[in-house]
Amino acid sequence: MSLINLIINGKSVAVEKGTTILEAAKLLNINIPTLCHSKLNDGTTINTPGSCRVCVVEVEGRPNLAPSCCTPVSEGMVVKTNSIKAIKARRTVVELLLSDHPKDCLLCEKNTNCELQKLAADMGIRRMKYKGETSSYPIDISSSSIVRDMDKCILCRRCVTVCNEIQTVGALSAVNRGFNTIVSPAFENSILDTNCTFCGQCVSVCPTGALTEVNNTSKVWNLLNDKDKTVIVQTAPAIRAALGEEFGLEAGTPVTGKMVAALRSLGFNKVFDTDFAADLTIMEEASEFINRLNNGGKLPMLTSCCPGWIKFFEHNFSDLLDIPSTCKSPQQMFGSIAKSYFAEKLNIDPKDLIVVSVMPCLAKKYEAARPEMTKDGVPDVDVVISTRELSKMIKEAGIDFKSLKDEDFDRPLGESTGAGVIFGTTGGVMEAALRTAYEWVTGETLENVDFNEVREGNGVREATIKVKDIDVNVAIASGLGNARKLLNDIRSGKSKYHMIEIMACPSGCIDGGGQPYIHGNTEILKKRSEALYKEDKGKEIRKSHENPYIKKLYNDYLGKAGGEKAHELLHTKYHGR
Repeated sequence: MSLINLIINGKSVAVEKGTTILEAAKLLNINIPTLCHSKLNDGTTINTPGSCRVCVVEVEGRPNLAPSCCTPVSEGMVVKTNSIKAIKARRTVVELLLSDHPKDCLLCEKNTNCELQKLAADMGIRRMKYKGETSSYPIDISSSSIVRDMDKCILCRRCVTVCNEIQTVGALSAVNRGFNTIVSPAFENSILDTNCTFCGQCVSVCPTGALTEVNNTSKVWNLLNDKDKTVIVQTAPAIRAALGEEFGLEAGTPVTGKMVAALRSLGFNKVFDTDFAADLTIMEEASEFINRLNNGGKLPMLTSCCPGWIKFFEHNFSDLLDIPSTCKSPQQMFGSIAKSYFAEKLNIDPKDLIVVSVMPCLAKKYEAARPEMTKDGVPDVDVVISTRELSKMIKEAGIDFKSLKDEDFDRPLGESTGAGVIFGTTGGVMEAALRTAYEWVTGETLENVDFNEVREGNGVREATIKVKDIDVNVAIASGLGNARKLLNDIRSGKSKYHMIEIMACPSGCIDGGGQPYIHGNTEILKKRSEALYKEDKGKEIRKSHENPYIKKLYNDYLGKAGGEKAHELLHTKYHGR
């Protein structure tokens, strides 16, 4: 393959045809600032070509400055990224953005994580050069998941790109013209009145505080200080793989024990593990799958752990309502068991038992508020906070996270297997289900529990697993755009699969909308996944159906998997929207 040769800031570089100036500069470790151009955490580029003009550079022989993010290189091109002309132009762009931006940085949810703030600091901008009329819009706080503050929007359109092209949801777009342009749902409706799935990927890519999560930390503090309530907490598997990043620890550092210790220090009465409920989910989901497989039930069966994809499904594929598993997600199963089984053990009125969830996903906030997730007016889960919110609480409490000694989860709802841990990464739910389904179908012991064929790669991947005399065809999709492809195949009758795992966020829960911001660093995402698989390997028990506390729960309270009591507490229904 012939390469194209060019010079950037006096340094020669050879690149493939189609490479942009921005990409070529990175090969020389030359940083060109960007705003509209970004990468998803799985490496997918999102770009509204040249819309912000922050990345302009000077190209010899070209009269105007060129946006480096969308200008392809050419043979013999000579580029200057640090000429006075380019530097002044970038500075002017940032100054104009600041002129129409609120000045409440200290109070902003994105303070210290704001890319516009960093750009202004890097450029040494310390005063407002341009003054005049500024945009003013009402803040959209209609949902339980996402806050939209369009006064802070810089029209980079990253959220539009990820919502429309990557997730194929189409809840956001640019409306109006000129100074009145705004990124909004159609007709400037509230986000709650759209088909938004609350996956939070728009929040992950937003460079400013225009899109943030609903902050529930004050609610949790108030509950922790309510002497009439017993407040327990559950932590999703993906939290332990990312929380340490908020305290300066290297990505992938296992912090399960420190996380438990921190939660106890915050004042929770009991610290439990959502992984316990993940094991419970496998009991119900594997039972449901085997029943469909053996009795001519509807196939493929789709896993139902992710509330973001479930809402996407309800909006776009309501004609297939009998396809997904009827199981609640692990978050909601935990809440249901806590408000019934555990409350009875403690002799506490379910109304006085508060369940707080720490989740990597903003859709979990929405899910907890769904009317189906209540019993006799009592919600399964009372409050949901994200990984980022938990880190803020730990810092606010003055806890030295790094120096904490490891502690264990409380029992019985804190004991889990390796299968429950890997729920946090794409393919993990499928692998956990296969570990149990294989033994239940064959009656044989599965010696090698690592199904590596369902672990590799992003997007859509597939595998065929030999279970006795049946070739079980499975597929995994992460990202709603990829899910749409599989669902369209099912609708058209082309699907060859028996079981499909779908996660709304690319790479699964480790890449959830409530995780620490990593700005497209794929290496961090890889390390988070490795951390979960490492914890799985270190577990004494790695199959959900072998969890002794799960066995006791069924023997003492639920009866058999898929039975009447289990269906009452652990299953739900979906609705066309």
